[in-house]
Amino acid sequence: MNRRSFVKWLLAGIALLAASGSLFMRKLMGEATLPVNAAEEATPEAAPPSAAPSATPAPSPSSSAAPVEKGKLLATVFLLSDIHMIDSQPVVDKVHTALKDLASLKETSDAIVLGGDLTTYARELDYKLLRTTFNQYKLPPMYANMGNHEYYDIWLTKEGAWSTETVPNGKTDKDARDRFQKFMDMDKPYADAWVNGIHLIMVSQEVYVQEKPDVQEGAWYSDEQLAWLEETLKPHADGSPALVFIHQPLPAIGAEGGNHRLIRASEFRKLLLPYPNLFVFSGHTHQDLNQPNRYSKESFHWFMNASVTRTRGDLSQGLLIQVYEGAVDIKGREFSTGSWIAAADWSIPLA
Repeated sequence: MNRRSFVKWLLAGIALLAASGSLFMRKLMGEATLPVNAAEEATPEAAPPSAAPSATPAPSPSSSAAPVEKGKLLATVFLLSDIHMIDSQPVVDKVHTALKDLASLKETSDAIVLGGDLTTYARELDYKLLRTTFNQYKLPPMYANMGNHEYYDIWLTKEGAWSTETVPNGKTDKDARDRFQKFMDMDKPYADAWVNGIHLIMVSQEVYVQEKPDVQEGAWYSDEQLAWLEETLKPHADGSPALVFIHQPLPAIGAEGGNHRLIRASEFRKLLLPYPNLFVFSGHTHQDLNQPNRYSKESFHWFMNASVTRTRGDLSQGLLIQVYEGAVDIKGREFSTGSWIAAADWSIPLA
């Protein structure tokens, strides 16, 4: 078997394993939501990760100690993960519902972060539909990091049919990065920004299976990006807080990630270790924020967000992040009912 044949065989195997995993997890979890079309059946997200064994679970709101001294509100950020925009009316309607709900809130956002998987296939037409939808609302500055679906155009033929036999179908991972960067007006797939003095750090998956087949649906960060992250975190040696956005979740402490996880996890955690007031937010798993273990405490605080259009159980959810002088509040929002999620309500005092 030559190299080209081997790569095609490997990629087909990835798609097949993903498809079988999708069916198993839907039966296991009783998920009623159907994919938009047959192609999406072969592109599921991972099963929900359990809280890392050596991490400390967050207390429930009712078990909190004395009220947290928050001080002045510095910045409010809304995190919308896994929008998965596609030309499907139910999906478009969910996005509109979420944006209308944001516009109705008394909590005015200083920024919106899109936590990966902005669209399902990341084609030009998908980004155009997302931009057209966004443009119907008055929104604050928007930032984003890349997820695995930002690379999914390689699975489609020029006619739009799902094909593992002909992958990458004349496309490249670089094409995908270029489209994302153009859409978000970014020079690289990762970036940082300061909003009202609060640091937002967007870390992104840099390759996919066309360039590095063994990553499967995991998030690979290059030496260059990790060096950039190390330098970008240095201002927080003074204890100031920062919000770090990833897409795929972390594996258990002490383990390296693989499929559907942040791959170079030990190095990532080591870079964050010196800074006690880092707040990490992942997406990808589409888990209902009413479920347990959405927050765990390591050297940093880690929150797992849901999805705007694919939260399991046909829900639509996101996170409100409010940074105060002495604390950070995180609240889950159910867009379909315009209500706060009682099980996803945390106030974390700064160390």
